[in-house]
Amino acid sequence: MSQEQKIPRPVSAQSLRNAALRYIDRFATSRENLRQVLMRRVQKSNYYHDTPLEDGINWINTILDQLEQANFINDQRYAEGRAGALHRKGTSLRVIQMKLKEKGISDQDIAHALNALREETQSENLERDAAIALARRRRLGPWRLPEKREDFKDKDLGALARAGFSYDLARDIIEADSPEDLEEI
Repeated sequence: MSQEQKIPRPVSAQSLRNAALRYIDRFATSRENLRQVLMRRVQKSNYYHDTPLEDGINWINTILDQLEQANFINDQRYAEGRAGALHRKGTSLRVIQMKLKEKGISDQDIAHALNALREETQSENLERDAAIALARRRRLGPWRLPEKREDFKDKDLGALARAGFSYDLARDIIEADSPEDLEEI
């Protein structure tokens, strides 16, 4: 026996505004990502209640402009925060750029975010730092038990490669004798 599907209420300018405010209260977001979230509501309302899509698009654009003017959404600030969080987690620069692109961040804001990340970390090599962070977090290479390192070498290299790091960088990290050796360079 299946449950009946709940039919959503029709959207209005005020309901979309309330939904946008609830969303940005819970999540950091870019303008384009919030547009997509609100557009899904408009499309459901169009499907169930024949709400005109043009009206919904106009309401969304007005809401986004107001939120941007009030500084509730700021793509540059979002990109900086997201790039920093992903880097600390061990994400490669290529993947960081891709994830920011998926959220609708402009190339200019992505470049600014990566430059801000370089200044914040005062690092010569962000890619290497991220690879070390990932290896540490996942216990790859020098963080693995010494008796198991050789058995898992190929798997560890593969894990770093799938994360977007180059083979040479992955090999340097996986073949390091100890975590301290990686910190010295």
